[in-house]
Amino acid sequence: MNTPKAPLMSLSSPDEAELQFYEALQLGDLERFLAVWSDEEDITCVHPGGPRLIGLPAIRASFGEMFNSGPIDVHAEKVHRLHTHFGAVHSVLERVQVLTEQGRQSAWVIATNVYLKTALGWRIVAHHASPGTPREAQEILESAAVLH
Repeated sequence: MNTPKAPLMSLSSPDEAELQFYEALQLGDLERFLAVWSDEEDITCVHPGGPRLIGLPAIRASFGEMFNSGPIDVHAEKVHRLHTHFGAVHSVLERVQVLTEQGRQSAWVIATNVYLKTALGWRIVAHHASPGTPREAQEILESAAVLH
């Protein structure tokens, strides 16, 4: 079952799709946010510490509830990109600004965004986010001695 969303925009690259994704979060614009997603039934989203959401209706409901509290002050930083002709994977360090009793604080989230090239341009098909720590704000580029 496809859920109606904003008129489709043509997204010419994974980077443009990602820019629209984060701008929509920052504006709290649900329709613009949903327009970046593919209309495939099996798209997925996992919030930090949350369950796996499958399909546009579940993603719409989750972000609609989040946007009821206002825009999300999130910024993609330190993006590591793997691009092919028809797909792209972005490993992103997200800096989320939250208001606490001590004032504005940064929270860190490590996210993976997966994009596919469709007939209508690049669309996100998966967003998986995990809680991060300030340590993740520093690039860790050491080679691992053991592969798990």
